[in-house]
Amino acid sequence: MRFAPSPTGMFHVGGARSALQNWIYAKQQGGVFVLRIEDTDAARNKPEWTEGILSALDWIGIERGGYEGPYFQSQNAGEHRAAAQRLHDAGRAYFCDCTREDVQARTGSQYTGYDGFCRDRGLEAGEGRALRFRTPDEGVTVVVDLVRGEPTFENKLIEDFVIARGDGSPVFLLANVVDDMTMGITHVIRAEEHLPNTPKQQLLWDALGVKPPIWAHVPVVVNEKRQKLSKRRDKVALEAYKDEGYLAGAMRNYLMLLGWAPSGDREIVPWSVIEDEFRLDEVNPSPAFFDEKKLRAFNGEYIRALGVDEFVAACQPWLTGTDTIAPPPWQPEEFDAEAFAAVAPLAQTRIAVLSEIVPNVDFLFLAAPLIDEAAWAKAMKEGAADLLAAAVAAFEALATWDAESLKSTLEAVGAERGLKLGKAQAPVRVAVTGRTVGLPLFESLEVLGRERTLSRLRAARVRLP
Repeated sequence: MRFAPSPTGMFHVGGARSALQNWIYAKQQGGVFVLRIEDTDAARNKPEWTEGILSALDWIGIERGGYEGPYFQSQNAGEHRAAAQRLHDAGRAYFCDCTREDVQARTGSQYTGYDGFCRDRGLEAGEGRALRFRTPDEGVTVVVDLVRGEPTFENKLIEDFVIARGDGSPVFLLANVVDDMTMGITHVIRAEEHLPNTPKQQLLWDALGVKPPIWAHVPVVVNEKRQKLSKRRDKVALEAYKDEGYLAGAMRNYLMLLGWAPSGDREIVPWSVIEDEFRLDEVNPSPAFFDEKKLRAFNGEYIRALGVDEFVAACQPWLTGTDTIAPPPWQPEEFDAEAFAAVAPLAQTRIAVLSEIVPNVDFLFLAAPLIDEAAWAKAMKEGAADLLAAAVAAFEALATWDAESLKSTLEAVGAERGLKLGKAQAPVRVAVTGRTVGLPLFESLEVLGRERTLSRLRAARVRLP
């Protein structure tokens, strides 16, 4: 099995799904997973994109050292050229000097494929002369596909396609085939979008005298409008999800459900179950909807399943900042690990992605809360000043500063003003945390402490008329 991405951008979630499927299938069959970087597009390739691919695979569990490679397609250029020469020598390919404009002028259409004009001209190699494969005039090409059955293509409808450019460099179609032959690839799992190229590649396999692999074209991944996920339009970079705080286990689990499902009425399952139950012939060929809301819900479930210590450790990049994650709004010396550990179990039940930890706990580590002005306007209505003043007085008198005492005290302050607890705590929450929603209020006040809580309540009261 091989996974063969191009290092031309961020790592696409669809590519991650294909990598996982190849990884699992290779393990199930007792085979080898090969990583091949298809880097022949020199104008678009960047070393950092290659490192991004390796890091993304590490993150989802396909770790370096556990597979063969990475190999680089550019290192096999000699074999690509040799294969092109063999096809020409055998009469299976010919040189062509036609431009796109020439073909359009002869056919009268920009949409018609190549018309075979140079098939029998006997041109030799030369500058600007591409090498075209001589597609059979008759018969069909049958693709054995573990997902789609046996798609059949009429050879007469396949144009004589280019296999080497005018400068002699082989194109992707030929390079891909030669690399698979060289590496002894027996199965190819890839996205449905590659299916139109498959009959051409299979013809090349046949012409080079090697049995083609068994194919599996898994469904295209689409957005909510049922459009193919696009780097230009959709959030598709695996790295972006990682930096937002999605857990690798949740992402792995969700990606494997794009076109396939484990047994029973369940979706969130251990990775060991997926590795055991995944079957290519059970993959649904219909387009697979990448539902970010569902992925978010998955991630929340995975976060809640962590042990508290695991959750605290998982939050550290967002609490400290890294190369890819922005630093939090507090200074390093302001962070209190004990205070965070105290509220971590409360936060763990409320966030869906790890990046949400920062706005949930920033009030603990800042000298003053970051006030959301919309939240302030919503909470600080008529009577808020009186309530805050009364809350300060009542809280100052508390003998014990704990969540239960704080709750009962504010409940009494609110009742004296005809307010239920929910209404009474709104201005207190905004005064102390800066927001209308967040962690349980009274547990938060307990951790924040008496002096800081009272200071913020007094500051809010002063701000009000």
